[in-house]
Amino acid sequence: MSGTSTVVEQQKPPSVARASGSMAIATIVSRASGLLSKLMLITIIGAGTLNDSYQAATTLPTMINELLLGGILTSVAIPLLVRAEKEDADGGESYAQWLITMSVVVLGIGTVIAVACAPLLTAIFTSGSDDANPALVTAFAYLVLPGIVFYGLSALIGAILNTRHVFGLPTWAPVLNNVVVILTLGVYWLMPGTISLDPVHMGEPKLLVLGLGTMLGVGVQAAVMLPAMKRTGFRFRWRWGWDRRLKEFGGLAFWVLLYVALGLVSMAVLTNVALNSQGALTAYNYQWLVAQVPYGVLGVSLLTALMPKMSRAAAAHDTGALVGDLAFGNRMSSILLMPFSALMTVAGVAIGLAVFSHGASGLVGGERMGQALALSAFGLVPYAITLLQLRVFYALKDARTPTVIQAIMVVVRIALLYGFLEFAPREKLAVGVSIAMSLSFVVGCLVGQLWLRIRLGRLRTGYTAWTICLSVVASALGFGVAAGAAWLAVRLLGTEGPVASAWVEMTVVTIVGLPLSFLLMAVFRVPEVKPVVDRISRLVRRR
Repeated sequence: MSGTSTVVEQQKPPSVARASGSMAIATIVSRASGLLSKLMLITIIGAGTLNDSYQAATTLPTMINELLLGGILTSVAIPLLVRAEKEDADGGESYAQWLITMSVVVLGIGTVIAVACAPLLTAIFTSGSDDANPALVTAFAYLVLPGIVFYGLSALIGAILNTRHVFGLPTWAPVLNNVVVILTLGVYWLMPGTISLDPVHMGEPKLLVLGLGTMLGVGVQAAVMLPAMKRTGFRFRWRWGWDRRLKEFGGLAFWVLLYVALGLVSMAVLTNVALNSQGALTAYNYQWLVAQVPYGVLGVSLLTALMPKMSRAAAAHDTGALVGDLAFGNRMSSILLMPFSALMTVAGVAIGLAVFSHGASGLVGGERMGQALALSAFGLVPYAITLLQLRVFYALKDARTPTVIQAIMVVVRIALLYGFLEFAPREKLAVGVSIAMSLSFVVGCLVGQLWLRIRLGRLRTGYTAWTICLSVVASALGFGVAAGAAWLAVRLLGTEGPVASAWVEMTVVTIVGLPLSFLLMAVFRVPEVKPVVDRISRLVRRR
């Protein structure tokens, strides 16, 4: 047996709690630095056509990467890598080498085609949109589309590291991406001049700095993980030819590609609809960024730690363990995220005004983002549960069912998007597209639970539903009290101006609402909260 296999065998998988905890710390820093970069962006360039064009263009490489490889890697690669690690004499190293080789080829070809077709991609996203600037979107697209390669390699290397029980570095890597973007924005701000909108000049220094700096950040994110691969004992070499699991991988990949393609269609429609109102796409993206902070810190950490565990249970045909992991993940998603969903619902407008109304954005931009956040925050928990359910299907090597569920969600989402475009006022379009996205995840969550019940049998749904109900009641009571406290604080302090009042409201609601919600869950004897309460009690008794 090779030395690599020995290294893999000696690595003991950390507990879910320990792995989730280490990733949560890294994700907090990553999300905070990402939020800082977005704050700088909207402060410097505002929430109008320039930012909308930048948002539309920077969405392209992530979406194309998902279509080419990203969705396959995150959904299919981990189960197959775990299986190769278990079955192969070299601990799955040769299979990982082959996977990297094939990925580089696919990503490279896809990147060249995407750059060549940048004007066509722009036309798809901006056709029929009143306030779009296709020339500017295309100019940004030429600069950021080469990042497709780096997005794909980041996902693949992260998947390999996760199967080798290395969770921290893949979560820390985006921090360096954010640092590069922050430095880029600093250079952009210090440079004289502006980016011309009519006409757009491809060679303008500020345009080049913003576009190339964004792409460079993704490259740094991928490169920083390479040393960690070597430390696990992995040695890369180009590996060509046929792997016996290629047929299985291809069968799974077809359905994942269709899944991703459906998602891209819905995002193209969303972008096209949002561009009918100036600033709506930026408002949607920014509210989504805020909503993703608690999920990124808590939900992704939980999901990433559970995925290899569920894959091993599925490989061993241990349905009981798989159902247990699913039920645990659903309950923990509700317990961890429901208070944050309530926070954003109650204080969403205050968050928008306090955080996003500075510089070129103004009060109108901040309020638009806050309203979109407040009225769509209900989708946070269904979103987390839906992604967990889909990963269970992938662990079972079933990529067809998630695609069918995705199709149902996309149909609902597109219908809602066009409904809002037809009937909602243009100034409320950011709210409309945000609500459409959240409602589609509610539908996906319900359909996924029913489908898994048919597939796996009893899912402890009653127990999970009771936990969700308790978390809803605790969060509602906690933030009801917090909202009253914030109202009282604003009046006692006599703050002047909407931004100052928003800061007071946001601070008080957060400080009062979050601890009180979790405390009420403990009072309601939610089982998953008990270990934390017991540990705190032991610490208090020691003192």
